[in-house]
Amino acid sequence: MLEIGRINTLTVNRETDNGVYLDGGDHGEILMPKKFVTDEVKEAGVAEVFVYTDSEDRLVATTETPLAMVGEFACLKVKATSSFGAFLDWGLPKDLLVPFREQRSKMAEGNSYWVYIYLDLLSNRIAASAKLNKFLDNTPPEYTVGQEVGLIIMEETDLGYKAIVNLEHSGMLYKNQVFKDLEIGLKTKGYVSKVRDDEKIDLLLEKPGYEKVDAISEKILNELRENRGFIAVSDKTSPEMIQAMFGISKKNFKKAIGGLYKKQLITFESDGIRLVK
Repeated sequence: MLEIGRINTLTVNRETDNGVYLDGGDHGEILMPKKFVTDEVKEAGVAEVFVYTDSEDRLVATTETPLAMVGEFACLKVKATSSFGAFLDWGLPKDLLVPFREQRSKMAEGNSYWVYIYLDLLSNRIAASAKLNKFLDNTPPEYTVGQEVGLIIMEETDLGYKAIVNLEHSGMLYKNQVFKDLEIGLKTKGYVSKVRDDEKIDLLLEKPGYEKVDAISEKILNELRENRGFIAVSDKTSPEMIQAMFGISKKNFKKAIGGLYKKQLITFESDGIRLVK
């Protein structure tokens, strides 16, 4: 079944001077312009293509890949604005429209915005919306505490960082629990700290509980091994230095070295910690 706005593998029906026509099933034949037709396509009789509508609303196939596809979130730059809305650069010759009704505030040329790319089922046109909440949190967040999730850092606020969770929900990383710089648009893994009664999701970058401390402990042990069994840090070291060395809070560092000491893997010295041989 053809997916407009996605990559499809389509069969070549016939070749013309303009290119080849691909079998689009219920959508009829779809032109892949001549400049995209390779000898490999002619020999194989199939093509892997991205399908979208051209300036005359006809379906067209291309071997070019956009920066994002239907069903995905992306941070895209506004190339131009008009009476119809804002046009985004998404890596294809035909720019991507964000209609005025889909803008949270008026978009400005040259600025970049987070959008969701969707297909208008009535017109088969691909468009984008900056009203992300329409496409997030539409199903109950069935996560468990400590569950690993995929995150996209979306926005910095006074509380912390808003993130897209598994491309389905929105969540929050609180500033007092983030111990490294985060860039907007960063894709990273995170962990569920709590799903609140109002179905809001609290997030962490470090795994919560004992498993998190174990991961930190391993990081400290690796640092000790790489430095001949000794590092000049202890529970007296400043939080800033600990964060710079390990990317963690001092609280978690103290928990980890306490656990390593109880397991007799390290000893404390006046100016640091030493690996037990």
